[in-house]
Amino acid sequence: MFPERLTQGYRSFIDGRFAAERSRYEALAQAGQRPEIMVIGCVDSRVSPEVIFDAAPGELLVVRNVANLVPAYESHGETQHGTSAALEFGVQALRVKHIVVLGHALCGGIRAFADEQEPLSPGDFIGRWMSQIAPAAESLGPRKPEDGDTYLRRLEFASVELSLKHLMTFPCVRILVERGKLALHGAYFGVSSGRLLVRDPATGRFEPVTDEGPDRLAMFRCASD
Repeated sequence: MFPERLTQGYRSFIDGRFAAERSRYEALAQAGQRPEIMVIGCVDSRVSPEVIFDAAPGELLVVRNVANLVPAYESHGETQHGTSAALEFGVQALRVKHIVVLGHALCGGIRAFADEQEPLSPGDFIGRWMSQIAPAAESLGPRKPEDGDTYLRRLEFASVELSLKHLMTFPCVRILVERGKLALHGAYFGVSSGRLLVRDPATGRFEPVTDEGPDRLAMFRCASD
């Protein structure tokens, strides 16, 4: 049986938001989508880009995977590349102007890698996927017992940095960035605080996106949620 929660949610949507924005949906159906912003986010159910950024239909192109990772560019091979395909579509077909890598606090994928957790299945899909962040972990140095969860927060930020570097390995991305037609951004969302930090490309620091809200004077390279 289809989940009742989804049926109820759909009824609320169709009577509320869809009714209020029907003309927008009709325009999008006729003219197609032209979002200017692509967000690469995590599958974590607490970190929905459309909710965090209060986006209207057609405003954001969103791709989500475990730990919001961007694999390095590969031109050959038999591996399936879901995130790479989404990038190709967003950059080459839709001509997005911004790509945002949205990291977040309390990321289960980051913890699974850092804690060297046992595979959840014989395929160990999560473990193999998360192995991509090994260079980010190496950049932080050895994990110390006294680090506690601080190490996890640092690794969450470092993985965003790594994904931004991987984006530049895609020729179509690099060329457009160099021409000033595409901008790359790193961001970080605090699940419990609601705080959004945005990476300053000049300093590499993650700073609050607005003076409003919690911890308005704080500036972070890495921080706890």
